[in-house]
Amino acid sequence: MDWPSQITPWRARTILNTEKPVRRLVRATAMKERNMKIKLSRAAGFTLVEIMIVVAIIGLLATIAIPNFVRARLKAQQSACINNLRQIDGAKQTWALENRASQATVPTIANIQPYLGRGTQGTAPTCPADPANTFATSYSLNDLQTAPTCLISPTDHHLD
Repeated sequence: MDWPSQITPWRARTILNTEKPVRRLVRATAMKERNMKIKLSRAAGFTLVEIMIVVAIIGLLATIAIPNFVRARLKAQQSACINNLRQIDGAKQTWALENRASQATVPTIANIQPYLGRGTQGTAPTCPADPANTFATSYSLNDLQTAPTCLISPTDHHLD
C-alpha cells in the first residue's frame, strides 16, 4: 500500500486500527441481511402439511355436499314430473268435457295438445329424468278415469 507523504506512521497506524472495526461492522451487516432474506423467503410459502390439511378439509366437505346435491336434483326432477302429470290430467279432463267422451276413452297427445297451454303445435311435456326426452317414452295417458303415469319412475313420479 502506497502512503502519501503527508501521512505519518502514527496516523497510518490509527487508520489501520479503525478500519478493522468498520470491516467487521460491514461484514456483520451483510450477514444479517443474508439471514433476513432467507427467513423472508421461507415465510412466503405454505408447508406440505398445511397444504395437505386444506386438501383434506375440501375433500371432507365434498363428501358431505355431493350426496345432498344429487338428492336435491332427484327431488327437483320428481316435482317437475308430478307437475307435468297434473297438467296432462287437467288437459285430459278438459278435452273429455268438451268432446263428451266416455270414461273408457283413451285420448292421444294430439287430442290434449291444445289444452296443455303450449299452443296447438307446442311441445309435449317430458319427464326430466327421461334420457330420450320424448313424450312417448316419458308418459302414458291411460283412459279418462285413470290418472296419467310416468314411464320412467312410476313409483316416485305419480299423482296421488
